[in-house]
Amino acid sequence: MKKTFRLLLVFGLATIFALNVQAQDEESSSWDMGLDLTSTYVWRGVAYSGPSIQPYVEYSSGIFTVGAWGSQGFDGFQEMDTYASLGFDFGLSLGVTDYYYPGTQYGDKTSHSFELNGGYEVGAFSLSGNYIFAGEGSVGDDLYFEAGLSLGKVDLFVGAGDGWHSTDGDFKLCNIGISTSKEVKITDSFSLPVAGSCIWNPDTEQFYIVGTISF
Repeated sequence: MKKTFRLLLVFGLATIFALNVQAQDEESSSWDMGLDLTSTYVWRGVAYSGPSIQPYVEYSSGIFTVGAWGSQGFDGFQEMDTYASLGFDFGLSLGVTDYYYPGTQYGDKTSHSFELNGGYEVGAFSLSGNYIFAGEGSVGDDLYFEAGLSLGKVDLFVGAGDGWHSTDGDFKLCNIGISTSKEVKITDSFSLPVAGSCIWNPDTEQFYIVGTISF
């Protein structure tokens, strides 16, 4: 618990600093919300649900963002997450995410996993690292790393992790794929963003084709 408290304290102080830096720039603050309809909920190479509705609500102010994201599968699977992050102009991002799976009371730690997130983007290349440091909704001390490359209309990605990311808990490749997106014109003034991905998990030997419509 002391370790968890120190990590949350450090992130909290960084958040307060970021808010103070951006306090004079009110025009950079905004609320956003949206809804995705996806054919299969695949996260880091693992399918958690079939067709799902995935809403989100997000507030941004300068480099600080806080939000909530959920997934409601037609098969009954539920996930409700909250997150906070800092995004810097030179490509670095830092954040923390609370993964919550309804089924027990919200205050029950067995329904949560807390993860530190870090990412860096330079040009077409991106790299992210994630570490689950608290909560009992995962194996514990789980790691996940992912590299991405944007090639115009398509994006390539490859990820590897241990803990709940692999079948035996060992560190393995689990998420290799390609994705693309476009705007589908509905009327002269309205269009819908659609995205598609092909995902291969070498660990489970599963292949997924996923389509998503965003509102």
